[in-house]
Formats: sequence, C-alpha cells, structure tokens
Amino acid sequence: MGLRIQNNIAAFNAHRNLQIADAGLSKSLERLSSGFRINKASDDAAGLAVSMRFRAQIKSLQQSSRNASDANALLQVAEGAADQITNILQRMKELATQAASTNTSSTDRTNISNEVNNLEDEITRIANSTKFSGNTLINGSFGSLGVSTFGSLVSGFGIAAVDVSGASVGTAFGVTVDTSLATGVMTITDGTTTQTLTAGTITGLGTDTLNFSSLGIKVTVNSAFNDDTENTISAASTMTTSASTTSSFQVGFENNAANRISFTLSDLTRDGLTAAVDASTLSGAQTALTTIDTAIDTLADARAVIGRTQNQFGFASANLASTIENLSAAESVIRDADIAFETVAFTKNQILLQAGTSMLAQANLAPQSVLSLLG
Repeated sequence: MGLRIQNNIAAFNAHRNLQIADAGLSKSLERLSSGFRINKASDDAAGLAVSMRFRAQIKSLQQSSRNASDANALLQVAEGAADQITNILQRMKELATQAASTNTSSTDRTNISNEVNNLEDEITRIANSTKFSGNTLINGSFGSLGVSTFGSLVSGFGIAAVDVSGASVGTAFGVTVDTSLATGVMTITDGTTTQTLTAGTITGLGTDTLNFSSLGIKVTVNSAFNDDTENTISAASTMTTSASTTSSFQVGFENNAANRISFTLSDLTRDGLTAAVDASTLSGAQTALTTIDTAIDTLADARAVIGRTQNQFGFASANLASTIENLSAAESVIRDADIAFETVAFTKNQILLQAGTSMLAQANLAPQSVLSLLG
C-alpha cells in the first residue's frame, strides 16, 4: 500500500461519514425538541401538504363545534321564553274559562278581561325582549337581512350585489341611478337620510363598492354602471329590506348545505300566536277558549321546532367531536414524531458522531508514518 501526504483518502472518507452522522443527529435533535417529524417542507413535501389541509379542517371544525354550542345556547334562551309564554296562555285559558260561565258577574268579567289584556301585552313584551347576543329571537325578526324588492334596478345598470346587513329591517329605501355621466351616480334615501355616491373608474371585469354608510347599505357595481352608452337615463326604484325567518349555523368546513343547520324561530308575539282575546263578555269569553287553544297549539309547534333543533345540534356536536378526534389522529400520524423511534435514531447518530470524530483523528495521524521513511 502506498503512503501519500497530498490526499488523505481515509480522512476524506471519515469526514464524509462524520457529516452524515452530524446531519442525522441534528435532524433527530430537531424532531425530538419540536415533537414533529415534519418541521419543514423538505422533510416530507407531500406529507406537509396533507397535514396542512388536515390542520385547516380541524381548526374549522373546532369553530363549528363552538357554533353548535352557541346555537344550542340561543335555542335554550328561546325555549325559556316560550315556556313562560306557555304559562301565560294557560293562565289566560283559566281566566277565559271562568269568564265563560254565566255565574261570573260583569264586574268580575271586567277584571278578568283587564288581566287577560295585560297578559297579552306581557306575551308581546317577552317576545320582543328575548335576545341573544343583541339579536331578538322570537318576535319574527330573527334571521339575516335581505332585499325583498329592488324594483326596476336590473343587471343592465351594472348592479352586481346589494348588502343590506347593516340596514334596518322593514325599511323602504328610495333609489335613483344616473348613468348618463362618465361615471355612474347612485342616490339612496330612507325618507330621512339621503346619501349620494359616485362610482370610481372600473375597468374590465373589475367592480367598485358604493358604501352608503349612513344607511347601512353596500352596493357592488361593475363596469356597466359607468357605461353611458348603454344606460343614458335615470331610474328610480324602491328597495325594501326584510328579515329572513330562517337562520343558518355553520357546522362543517365546507361551503354547502350539508355543512349547515338551518332552522326557523316563529313569531311568538300575541299577534304571531293568535288574534286578540276579548273576555269582557260571555260570548267573547267563550270564543276566547277556542282562540287560546289555537295559540297554545301554535306555541306547541314552535317549541317542538326548538326542541328537535336542539337535539339536532346535540348530535352534530357529538359528531364534530368525533371527527375532530379522528382527523387529529390522522394528522398526528403524518406530522408528529415517533419519540421512541427518534430516540433510537438519536442514540445511533450520537455514537456514529463520536466514532466518526475518533476515526477522523486517527486518519489525520496516518500520514505521519511517512516521517519514519524520511528519518
């Protein structure tokens, strides 16, 4: 075997293996300290992509679980109020039964009638004051705001979308559009407040949002709104806001009906339940017995909706908990480090690093044997 001093091949070999052991030790330290098998995309690009999707879904489902809990709490508030209204109707039934007898004097019947009227007012008061997070629940207004009519304002005027989420319910707005100028102008008024806005420059498929902040309305328009060759006239119309009686809660991570639970809370005011009750006369009290029975049946149906929806949210919450657990387990298999395995790898690389360092030192000493030949 030849002895050379210019190139120490044994040292090169020992150094290369030492670098491999050092890189392995660094990776083991990184995984053991972080708890993750994948700490950067180069560790497992495909696994990182899959785990990122899992994490996004898990975060969304965790919020969905909170949404379901909020919905249950909301329904419980509505149920509590409906229970008190039930008690009131039962008291009204009792009073009407008393007033429907001929042995009840006119004075007593008048007192009964006054109490019935007060109870009717109380039903409406409870319905109007029952709120959750600022939203009234059982007076027929619970739900998202929408536009019921927009008159002659059609797509030819370049109106792409209307957001009335900040406007008042049941309000009629007068709307005027003038596209005879280089840029379109829109004016909206509720009879008290009037606001006029001019669209900015819109090119191609772009849009511009006119924010009528004083009225709580946002109108999105496209380039046709500024096209004075297409629309050279002014158009006046009426836009009316209404409350949707159907509310929707997101209980999944996808944008479709299967990931939402929708329900309707009925109008439980006196007018929503039944007609007015008149117990001041014998015939009126007798008629009131049927009227109150109708109100009780209507209220029973409304409470049934609340009850079955609560049960639905209960099962949805249980399913969400199970799904979150299973997705977390799947994400853990992909991304989390197996500590037992990484400890074995760490120990191996630690030994290899120590052995490699020792062998590199020995390899560096080998060329010194040449000195004995030169001696």
